Amino acid sequence: MRGRAFIANLDMYRKVPIDLLEGTRRGSILSTIAVITMATLFFLETKAFFSKSLSTSLALDSNEDSNIRVNFNITMMDLKCEFATIDVVSVLGTQQNVTQHVQKYPIDASGVKQRFQHRNLKQHDVELFDSTIEETIEELHADGEDAVSLDENTLNIALERNKFVFVDFYANWCSHCRDLAPTWETLAEIMYEAAEYRADNHFESKGLSEHDYTAEEYAEAVKVELPVFIGKIDCVDHHDLCIRKNIRAYPTLKFFVDGEEKGDYRGHRTVMEFSHFLAEMEDKFRGEDEAKKTEEVKEVATDRTIRNESHEEYARALSATRHKIQHTWVDEDHPGCQLSGFLLVDRAPGNFHIQAQSKTTELAAHLTNVSHIINHLSFGKPFSSYFIKNGMKNTPPGFLESTRPFDGNVYVTHNEHEAHHHYLKVITTDFEPEKTKKSPARKKKYLLKEQDHQRAYQVLQSSQLSLYRSDIVPEAKFTYDLSPIAVSYTVKYRHWYDYFTSVMAIIGGTFTVVGMFESSLYAVSSKKRR
Repeated sequence: MRGRAFIANLDMYRKVPIDLLEGTRRGSILSTIAVITMATLFFLETKAFFSKSLSTSLALDSNEDSNIRVNFNITMMDLKCEFATIDVVSVLGTQQNVTQHVQKYPIDASGVKQRFQHRNLKQHDVELFDSTIEETIEELHADGEDAVSLDENTLNIALERNKFVFVDFYANWCSHCRDLAPTWETLAEIMYEAAEYRADNHFESKGLSEHDYTAEEYAEAVKVELPVFIGKIDCVDHHDLCIRKNIRAYPTLKFFVDGEEKGDYRGHRTVMEFSHFLAEMEDKFRGEDEAKKTEEVKEVATDRTIRNESHEEYARALSATRHKIQHTWVDEDHPGCQLSGFLLVDRAPGNFHIQAQSKTTELAAHLTNVSHIINHLSFGKPFSSYFIKNGMKNTPPGFLESTRPFDGNVYVTHNEHEAHHHYLKVITTDFEPEKTKKSPARKKKYLLKEQDHQRAYQVLQSSQLSLYRSDIVPEAKFTYDLSPIAVSYTVKYRHWYDYFTSVMAIIGGTFTVVGMFESSLYAVSSKKRR
């Protein structure tokens, strides 16, 4: 009985008789304001309920991947593709020359990308000297030097007096140059032997014996019949001349026709291959009324270098690969190279660097320019354009740019023995991709596994200009270090009970506050009436 009485007396919403209520103009205005206020707050609260917020958290990096992918597209502004190489070094002790996932596109002097045509010169497919030459350079010089040592003046004289000139630009400290020296001297001797052979035939055709002409006349005839003038220039002694000729590596073998440079020789450095090359050049550039002088060169070269079956097999093997090596006859003074691809590096501090390197030549450090444009550099799996547009909405503004801060940056060196070094702090970042409704066709374009693409790598970068010793070839270096702290971006939505609590608070709070305000106004107005 007492319980029923308590429930009957429990009335939180007791009613006042309507006869005791009195409507006022002030109450009507305040009621209108209260309704508008509640409606406005209700709309904003509902909007906030259906919106999301981004939460940032920090934690130790728990990434268990053994390696990390580095995506790059870098243009070397003044470095040939044949010299441009990428090496990766890790603190774990691993070092590798990377070629598998790297593409090289030559860039001409105007910055226009050429067709893909460059191979990796790390492969051992170019003979650096003729192994059939058994004499040393001292033994070959015993009867005089046939490969003429030139300076700037004598080079100009040689170019004026000879239609074809073949010059070896070398450095006396270069090991490749020392290896090539006997081959080059033998080639010069062969040229003079071929010229003597032609001179003898010339005098015999006129019915003259060796008693009918002087030694000076014979020497002049040999000069006239010389197929190709063979010379050499020491770039250590003639530094300025080699700079003007744009010599960047040793040895560099340049071919001239009528005083005009026609390009560099890039084939096998053997006497027979040189002979075939010179014959090709003579066929290409000699006049219609000019006699062909290189036929005897091949015969003399064969006699000098092919003395047994192994030598013959050696020459045949090189001849079979001759077509693989392309000679460039019109070479810009400052060609560039665009390198693009990706690297798989250890998840440990390390660096990768782009440097000038060659298995066939020694590079001139003071002429190596590694100025570069970073078109793109990022870490991790690349995102598709669709994912970038639709799947990265749950990241803070500027997030995509923070994963590729180098993009579009240009780094130019204006002095010798300089190069830019870049330092990268790589931060693992996890985020939730936007969950959107996708048609079956677009779902394939989205991403294969949404989970795989929830991770990105933000990069904090800095760069500085580094100086090198005069005997070290500069390199564009990228040093990276992974942060032990990972960043996570998570999306938060409001719970439904929070929303209903706020709605009740809006209604009750607005009604109470407006009621208190109205009561205060009523009390003030009542005192004034009294």
